[in-house]
Amino acid sequence: MSVAVAPAAVGEERASRPEMPAFTLGARMTDEQRAFLDRHGFIRFRRFAPPDLVRALAAEVEEIDRRLVAEGRTIVNGVPLIVGRRADGTRYVQRMAFASTFGPKLHDFLQDPRFRAILEVAGPDYRIGERERDGLVVNHFRHEEGSAYARLGWHTDSLRDLFYFERPRRYLNVGFYLDDSPTAKGGVRVLPGSHEQSLRSMLFRKRYFVDHAPDPDEVAIEAEAGDLTIHDGRLWHRVAQATATGDASQRRVMYLPLMNGPVKLKDESSPTPFYFRLRKLAGYG
Repeated sequence: MSVAVAPAAVGEERASRPEMPAFTLGARMTDEQRAFLDRHGFIRFRRFAPPDLVRALAAEVEEIDRRLVAEGRTIVNGVPLIVGRRADGTRYVQRMAFASTFGPKLHDFLQDPRFRAILEVAGPDYRIGERERDGLVVNHFRHEEGSAYARLGWHTDSLRDLFYFERPRRYLNVGFYLDDSPTAKGGVRVLPGSHEQSLRSMLFRKRYFVDHAPDPDEVAIEAEAGDLTIHDGRLWHRVAQATATGDASQRRVMYLPLMNGPVKLKDESSPTPFYFRLRKLAGYG
């Protein structure tokens, strides 16, 4: 059985889109799955985790959120937190870095043996970097007054390699959904195949973070709570703003960093990378 990748939201231009089979991740990725990822630069796996585990992980994220807010934290291991404000004035973390270092359930989740299948595809020397780059990131998008993180402009994840004085390279960004993500909640838009591009195109095809305009070739990815997605770090993508508002717009996704090369652990003395200034100038945080 195959299902079409969700079309762009109403009002956005439409283009021919790849057919996405209802993939399930086992102990190893199949040849079909690897071919789909290699060709398009992204893939979705349905029902990676059951509802009870999703609820447990979401509850721990909420507890960590309350703890960080109560402590007045604005930065973790050199990475700024993005903090929003609810209608009642209470604050909440909308981009949480190094989340698994604060919660045992999140840490245990990263030990799932199926992640080895993804690491195998990423490369022979790849690992999950819990204490590298931004660690396990939890994005909490909401569309409402007081939200500091309702959308995210076009970008590639590999740009940050330049700010670490490294050549941009292939790496896989693994997303795990804590909430359903229909197009009414906005969600990820990708340009299929754009991971196979020149360095010049990766740098200048779009204006990083400030460009939110729909692209006629983009694909909108829908997912359900418990689903897992992978996208190549060189792929152009954005996060569209929800048409729904308030609680109906809530979309929480955890992203696992897959790393290779020298281990560069971060701690509370780590400096803030320069590329976060670019995000700040673009209005995030």
